Amino acid sequence: MDGTRQSNPLYDSVAINEFLRRNKAVVCALSASYISTFAGYPLDSLKSRLQTTKTSITIPKLAALVYREEGLIGFYRGLWIPLMTISFVRAASFTIYNRTKEYCRDHNHLCRNRLFDVALTGGISGAMSGALISFGSAPFELVKVRRQLEYTIAASKGITLIKPPGTFEAVKDIFRTNGVAGLYTAFRLHFIRDTSGTALYFLEYDGMRHILGRNRSGEQGPTPSWLPIHASLVPFFCGSVSGVTSWALIYPLDVVKTKVQQRALAGDRYRGPWETLIRLVRGPDPNNPKPLLSGIARIYRGLGVSAVRSITTHGLLWTLFDLVSKYIDGLPQ
Repeated sequence: MDGTRQSNPLYDSVAINEFLRRNKAVVCALSASYISTFAGYPLDSLKSRLQTTKTSITIPKLAALVYREEGLIGFYRGLWIPLMTISFVRAASFTIYNRTKEYCRDHNHLCRNRLFDVALTGGISGAMSGALISFGSAPFELVKVRRQLEYTIAASKGITLIKPPGTFEAVKDIFRTNGVAGLYTAFRLHFIRDTSGTALYFLEYDGMRHILGRNRSGEQGPTPSWLPIHASLVPFFCGSVSGVTSWALIYPLDVVKTKVQQRALAGDRYRGPWETLIRLVRGPDPNNPKPLLSGIARIYRGLGVSAVRSITTHGLLWTLFDLVSKYIDGLPQ
């Protein structure tokens, strides 16, 4: 009897639907992350190169240089790391974010239907998510940076790189040189960046969704008359804006982190975050500092391509997240 019931397609369908409902946040985050990560990765690769290059170069010229020297694969070098890990990291991040919001709701914390409560709950949930996830994501991001900057790191070591090592070879090289601690190079910077950045991101996203008509229960209501977009585009709009603005605020910290990691991977003398920031802004010669504005411009080098990447990845992420969520909610009981 039980065997017959279990082989029944209707029973299997009900079981699958129940599984999807129980794990909705994870399923939505995974499916949305795969597509958005693949779409935005070439821009992320260009961003890392722009952050670490010592000479000014335009994005089209850099893209042409990468294509000429490394081919199309150069834009996707290290893709498997975020494709396999960031998607699961985002799934865990969304789970922690949702569980924290549920905790606040169940304990009647910040539950008023007001912008302040909605945004602050999102910010607290985002900070908790970013802080916890950073412990697992730091090694993967370091390896991603290593893979993206293989040629730059090799050049700083005086090595002519004919064929860059693969992902596993890169991990073994980091482990062989510095052990497990090497995988957590510049972890404090990574932790601060992820905690503050994720808090800002979810604070802005939840705040904007509330302003644009989403109820505390999650349903999207009518959009304000002053916003000339359809309700279906609200997730893309809010995801894009929150992604760009939160990233712009923490961008200098990301530049310093990437630079510190690059020097560590190349075996150069260690420079602390503050020294790195000063040198990036004012130049290497303290007796002949660069103009402040040009130094700040260098700090924000690559922000344009990062903004386009954020619009692409976060807009797609939330649009797909909402679409999958609505699909699961509409499944038969």
